[in-house]
Amino acid sequence: MSAEKPQLQAVDGESTTDQISADAQRAADEARVGWERFQELIAEDKRVEPRDWMPNNYRKTLVRQVSQHAHSEIIGMQPEGNWITRAPSLKRKAILMAKVQDEAGHGLYLYSAAETLGTSRDEMYDQLYTGKAKYSSIFNYPARTWADVGAIGWLVDGAAITNQVPLCRASYGPYGRAMVRVCKEESFHQRQGWEILYTLSHGTEAQKQMAQDAVNRFYGPALQMFGPPDDESPNSQQSMAWNIKRFSNDELRQRFVDMIVPQAEALGLTLPDPELKWNEERGHYDFGELDWDEFFSVVKGNGPLNHQRLIHYRKARDEGAWVREAAAAYVAKQEEQAEQSALLSA
Repeated sequence: MSAEKPQLQAVDGESTTDQISADAQRAADEARVGWERFQELIAEDKRVEPRDWMPNNYRKTLVRQVSQHAHSEIIGMQPEGNWITRAPSLKRKAILMAKVQDEAGHGLYLYSAAETLGTSRDEMYDQLYTGKAKYSSIFNYPARTWADVGAIGWLVDGAAITNQVPLCRASYGPYGRAMVRVCKEESFHQRQGWEILYTLSHGTEAQKQMAQDAVNRFYGPALQMFGPPDDESPNSQQSMAWNIKRFSNDELRQRFVDMIVPQAEALGLTLPDPELKWNEERGHYDFGELDWDEFFSVVKGNGPLNHQRLIHYRKARDEGAWVREAAAAYVAKQEEQAEQSALLSA
């Protein structure tokens, strides 16, 4: 008996072609209504939630941005985590441990937000593990001295706050809500770094020089954290049109410079920019051109510690595999026991 090709059945007397056309029309109508609703939410500055219709490019942009943000929090634990065992006092050690633990929590908040967009956490982990994912280039620089821990807190976390506070109003609900908590904790981190530098800059001459050296090295990379200049940032304009970002890279960078100049004066430290000066006409500080060749080189993987950061992450993930496997086995066993109990009681 020869095999017969299965025939598609008509539905409610309609031909298969008519049914397909009806389904396509229905899908098109739903997409049109969804697009109109999405446009209304953006125009009215309201939140887009996970169950709302959204354009694919909006979803992809958010997955890229939120996952990179999460990766940055996880990799960002390494420079300061390296100083936990070498902190100068028990008090400093306890504070630093709390901060590094906060960064891990921030990564988890953000991975959870990204998952609501349809990507899986394992997929994001694997992208970081294989080196396909990007994270903030600032974390590819070494923390050579205890003063570097202070500079990271004051400059790096200060730049992060400047960038992230507007993200609390991001159009995508889960991302904006995650950022509210992240920013509250980052404020503590920034203050902790400033206090370390204040103590050093008002200490011995050697301590003050250590603080100045840390600021000299982290000032430029901290300003680069906002991304390339607006005319070289292809994603910024669309992100701003969708209300994901509220301000351009250059606007945020200017805000940050205006904020840290008086703080540096209070610290008694000098920002390493001979072109830094107040512009009365603009009402802002002018500052010199940044080394964008270095920035793009680090982004491409050629920074001082790009390779080492990934090696450390992979090692930690590999060593923790047994914990994840044991937890998964426990959950599976609990589910199996629950099913058996349900069958026995039925």
